[in-house]
Amino acid sequence: MTDLEKITLVMTSVGTEQQAVEISEELIARRLATCINIVPCLRSIYRWKGKVCEDTEYLLLIKTPEKLFDAVSAAIREFHSYELPEILAVPVSAAETNFQQWVLDMVVPGDAAGEDDAPDYD
Repeated sequence: MTDLEKITLVMTSVGTEQQAVEISEELIARRLATCINIVPCLRSIYRWKGKVCEDTEYLLLIKTPEKLFDAVSAAIREFHSYELPEILAVPVSAAETNFQQWVLDMVVPGDAAGEDDAPDYD
């Protein structure tokens, strides 16, 4: 078994579908993430500035190499509308090898012509 670089699952929640898509597209375009799932209709209950609040949110599940967490976090903060966005990294202790390799390959920039050097996973 080959020791592959570690990957992580970064989570953040946003208040609108538009913002979920905007952040996701930006992370993919910058090659900071390989795949992002947008989970709609979360119900969040939390304490904020002395009040209990309740909102409907969208959860982003962001797959990326562990080493890119700081860059992913900075990009999320750049586009996020919340004063204090939730940005959590959950270490992936095990992953199917081909999937893990795909996550790693897709954040590596391709050649100058814009082609991916990674294997074709279609």
